[in-house]
Amino acid sequence: MPEADALARQTPLRHWIAQCHGLDPQALDLRLAAGDASFRRYYRLTLPDGATRMLMDAPPDREDSTPFVAIDRAWEAAGLPVPHLHAVDLEAGFLELDDLGDTPLQTRFDGERDPATLAWHEGAMALIHELQNRASPDALPAYDAALLGRELDLFPEWCLSRWLDVAPPPGWNALRDALIASALDQPVVTVHRDFDAMNLMVVDEALYLIDFQDAVAGPISYDLISLLHGRYCRFDAARRAEWIEGFRQRAIADGRLDAGVSSETFRARVAAMAAQRALKVLGIFCRLTLRDHRDGYLARLPHFLAHLEDALAELDGHDAFRAWLADVFRPAMAAKLDEDGIDREGAA
Repeated sequence: MPEADALARQTPLRHWIAQCHGLDPQALDLRLAAGDASFRRYYRLTLPDGATRMLMDAPPDREDSTPFVAIDRAWEAAGLPVPHLHAVDLEAGFLELDDLGDTPLQTRFDGERDPATLAWHEGAMALIHELQNRASPDALPAYDAALLGRELDLFPEWCLSRWLDVAPPPGWNALRDALIASALDQPVVTVHRDFDAMNLMVVDEALYLIDFQDAVAGPISYDLISLLHGRYCRFDAARRAEWIEGFRQRAIADGRLDAGVSSETFRARVAAMAAQRALKVLGIFCRLTLRDHRDGYLARLPHFLAHLEDALAELDGHDAFRAWLADVFRPAMAAKLDEDGIDREGAA
């Protein structure tokens, strides 16, 4: 949200929350806590008794908070760890929620081999099982072929054409179709859709879900690959394979996955899903930079390119696309980042 717009909205936000609590608007202790990649801003409110709450400011002409509210209430009713909603004004775009603190999961990581990092990832995977077992996907939008395709198309449009000025590669259409088909061939469950460490808050050593407004009814492997191919870690193939097999076995035991789905089949579907998300992220990060003028996202491209290469290494075929990534895309990306003076974040 532009700074001028944010400042203009602070006065009505202050009056709204003051009225909710019967307080003087001018006496409120209200401080900016965070912004995110959307147009939302978050403020921490300290009440007279010392309790704190988080206020979400989501301009209704830019962000529809209706899905967030509906999902939060449904997931809380299902016994999932989400912030409680204390007050809601959808017309104004103001929400008052539990304050979950300032400890996103990535702050507990200390490298991919650290025992605590591994344990936290296993705890997060346990939460994915709970989410899929407890939350019904029936009321959520479908993660269908059209949506999967629109996400994949972000890569050639924003990353290739607009940022690099490079033509789509050989084998692109075949890869695109194959990734969509694989996603649609999976059981449909509730999908958070951004199950990365930054959207998991640590509260009293337990994990809480945030930023779930884009949840969908979609492939069983999506949240798993969001975690295992996330921003903060890059695990080796053996570690991923062990976790993926454990996930498969638990999903079969819980009845979310047919027992006839072999380890090889499930790993291939997971790899295809990981490739789809990596391509989407590469496109989104370029769009955030070029269209929305957000800083810092291009530095993350090498990390997600490495995730893409890891995923494709576990899929049969697509040799022409993989060769193009190595021979054309990776050098072009590196040259462009150097030209723009951008340091790599988590470069492979």
